[in-house]
Amino acid sequence: MALKPVRVSQLNSYIKRILQSDPILGNISVIGEISNLKFHSSGHVYFSLKDEDSKVSCFLPAGNVGRIGFQLKEGIEVTAHGYIYLYERGGSYSINIRDMESAGQGDLAAAFEKLKLKLQQEGLFSQEKKKSLPVFPYKVAVVTSPTGAAVRDILKIIKQKNDVVDIMVYPVLVQGPSAPDEIAHAITDINENHTDVDVIITGRGGGSAEELWAFNDENVARSIYASKIPVISAVGHETDFTIADFVADLRAETPTAAAERAVPDTRELREYIDSIYSENRRNLRMLLEDRKKHLQLLDPKAFGRDLQSRVAMDHMRIENIMEDMTDSIHSMIRDKKYRLMLLKETLDGADPKAILKKGYSVITDENGVIVRDASALEQDQLINIEAAVGHAKARVVSSGKDK
Repeated sequence: MALKPVRVSQLNSYIKRILQSDPILGNISVIGEISNLKFHSSGHVYFSLKDEDSKVSCFLPAGNVGRIGFQLKEGIEVTAHGYIYLYERGGSYSINIRDMESAGQGDLAAAFEKLKLKLQQEGLFSQEKKKSLPVFPYKVAVVTSPTGAAVRDILKIIKQKNDVVDIMVYPVLVQGPSAPDEIAHAITDINENHTDVDVIITGRGGGSAEELWAFNDENVARSIYASKIPVISAVGHETDFTIADFVADLRAETPTAAAERAVPDTRELREYIDSIYSENRRNLRMLLEDRKKHLQLLDPKAFGRDLQSRVAMDHMRIENIMEDMTDSIHSMIRDKKYRLMLLKETLDGADPKAILKKGYSVITDENGVIVRDASALEQDQLINIEAAVGHAKARVVSSGKDK
């Protein structure tokens, strides 16, 4: 007889009690490779442990992170100690980790480093071998999943930036066992049968290390290296690096960045061309005006008019100079007359005759020597008296000596 139906929450609660009461599942140690590692802002850490065939979700509480004596990162193999916990609302279980030990580098990480070293030694990463992207591509091929977010982002950005370039989407799987062969075949096929393609973008959106692993395949790397068409690798997020990134002619941080770098902005180009056109028209107009003036100078009539104009201007300048010189000479003459008048007045003021006209006389002895001291005269001495008008002789009746 069947049991009475139960609610989903009742079922999950029952399973949770069974799991937590199991002595083995309550204290379990699991060996696996870390993938899908996420550090939450709360301090908790979420990731998966995986092996070749399966994976299990793990939860490392913030309070137990300090017990871990090594740096958590993708691809390393660890031994996790904890217990099985069921999240009732989601019906999913995980390992709640108490402690964890490093078991060395995982298989995927080791394989990545091994292939990277091999291809690097062969020169597949050489900067000298990388091709430059065309400035004005006419056709871009996008090798990716036709249904993923990456192809939508690439198509959106290219169409927004450039309304001239053609886009060819070459659909391939981007994860799983057959993905590497499809990607490598697509790049080779485009080189052989679509020679009008100017740039190839290959990649996908972000994911765990195993989800991106198709772009760490040796065949994919060699097809990119052998491509005569420049290849942009656009795999994952900014922090994700794959072998394809090292081999490609250009590594873009994201599919969106790859679209940005693949094509120029036609709107900006048109604005630039319009500005050059306007500047050239302006320069040509100025040049024509200059040449027109030169031609006018070569016209005899125009030359004659110009010459008459120049002569008239020179005549006006000469007249102005003459007027300035005349004014300057007249000013000099007035100044000289005034100075001469002042000198004359000074001389007139010092003229002895002018003094005599005021009623003074000059007395000299018989020898014409001016008598300045009356006591020096002798009685009966003849003296000469010169007035302003005329002169006379006199004899001294008495002198200063007689007193």
